[in-house]
Amino acid sequence: MTEQPAAAGKTLLATLKPKMALTGKVTRLELSGAMVDVGAEREGLLHISALGKEGVNRVQDILQLGQEITVWVRKVDSEKGELQLTMIEPIAHDWNELRPGMNVHGKITRIEKFGVFVDFGAERPGLIHISELSNEYVKDITSVVKVGDEVDSVILEVDRKKRQVHLSRKALEAKPQPKVEEEIAEEPETKPITAMEAAFLKAQSGSDQTEANQDRRDRSKAETRRRQQEDILNRTLQTAPRK
Repeated sequence: MTEQPAAAGKTLLATLKPKMALTGKVTRLELSGAMVDVGAEREGLLHISALGKEGVNRVQDILQLGQEITVWVRKVDSEKGELQLTMIEPIAHDWNELRPGMNVHGKITRIEKFGVFVDFGAERPGLIHISELSNEYVKDITSVVKVGDEVDSVILEVDRKKRQVHLSRKALEAKPQPKVEEEIAEEPETKPITAMEAAFLKAQSGSDQTEANQDRRDRSKAETRRRQQEDILNRTLQTAPRK
């Protein structure tokens, strides 16, 4: 049997994804749930268990024929032509989607002495320890944040067995830079000499060398004269008449 193409203007099931929000109209009520037209090639099934977080005994207590409602895609199978919907807003992050290093945005729901809890759309709130709130030392948490504040953070650790997520706010802050004075004290800056300064130093070095050579020549002449004088004195003493 050849599959019939979707009606004009209808959304293909293959384009729908889980957690996608849709607006639809209730077309049929049943004991097990309701059928909803969301503009797709097939109507979606809204099971009674997906009508709300609290248990529902009768579908008619929640829905009426022709009622426009907001639903989310729970499951879709384009090959079988099946579409399951839910009125319970899905969580933004499933446990299998959470990874260390992932950036998340949420709202602070509770403050404790050791840190704050943040609802970022997961099954459970994540914990930002007091040491992860800021690069600066935090003594009083309420001086930094308060309940209801929206914060950005990064996931440090995910413990799926304990259903715990550890977050960090300071990981997104810029790290403090070292002071310029300390850098200068550790390694003094050496300025390059100019061409004129180099020429002066070279000339000065040559002048010093010339003076040193002249000094050695003067000392040599003085030593020669001294020896000549001693020689003359010795000869004079040898030839002097004895009395």
